[in-house]
Amino acid sequence: MNIDERLEAITMNLEILSRDVHVLQGTVHTLHETVQGMVTVVQKDGENIRALAGIVQSEHESIKSLENIVVEHERRLGNLENR
Repeated sequence: MNIDERLEAITMNLEILSRDVHVLQGTVHTLHETVQGMVTVVQKDGENIRALAGIVQSEHESIKSLENIVVEHERRLGNLENR
């Protein structure tokens, strides 16, 4: 292999490497955008979960209040039955 053939081979390798690097840059950019989208979705999911937790807590308190009302009504009914 003479010097011209070697230079040609090196040039071809550099062109291939340059193309591969360009493809990798595009892939990295696409992955970055995908990850950013996922971050946004996960943040929104977190907000929704916190909102649902607040609703569950409120519903729990409402059910507990209703339970207290039922217990009091049962006590009153028992008192009326015992008269």
